[in-house]
Amino acid sequence: MERHEAILLVGPTGSGKTPLGDAMEAHGLHGRKCHHFDFGHILRSIVDEQFCVKSLDEGDVAFLGSVLESGALLEDEHFHIAEKILLDFASRRQIAKGDLVVLNGLPRHIGQAGDVDVLQDVRTVIALSCTPEVVFERIGTNAGGDRDERCDDNMDAVRRRLDVYRLRTKKLLDHYHRRSVKIITVQIGAAWSVQDMLKAIG
Repeated sequence: MERHEAILLVGPTGSGKTPLGDAMEAHGLHGRKCHHFDFGHILRSIVDEQFCVKSLDEGDVAFLGSVLESGALLEDEHFHIAEKILLDFASRRQIAKGDLVVLNGLPRHIGQAGDVDVLQDVRTVIALSCTPEVVFERIGTNAGGDRDERCDDNMDAVRRRLDVYRLRTKKLLDHYHRRSVKIITVQIGAAWSVQDMLKAIG
């Protein structure tokens, strides 16, 4: 797979990564076409049998179902599943030279970051920052407009995902800072729309 320049969206559940990625795909960024790789959405679609990745076998799909149900992360030994999904995405999209890949949900921890760095050239990280209180308010009001079909937004599941983000995912910022990758931090408000986010990132 050709290695393309990528932007990584990082932030806790409910912070607005998916609406932001969708808007970047719809409108582009700084005159460049964007392809939004929404890993969580793709995983849910695969498990719900609404989307097929031919390179995944039944065991892979069953495993993904257990991961989604538990709120766990794909660990290093299972990265081959994520790689198949990313390769399938790149093949379907026929990403052109100069296009940007917007990574959302992959990598989720430092172990995955090394593997993703081989496949995509992460040049910028957009870190959406908000408190747990803001997360719960945004999810409760569907501030991003993307929660209607989420069946995993009960309070306990959201708390688990927030704990995983704090303990594992947030450390990605240190990883990319050490690699001198540009990091844009945006403090997200409870009522922020995707237009507010786009203005904040310039």
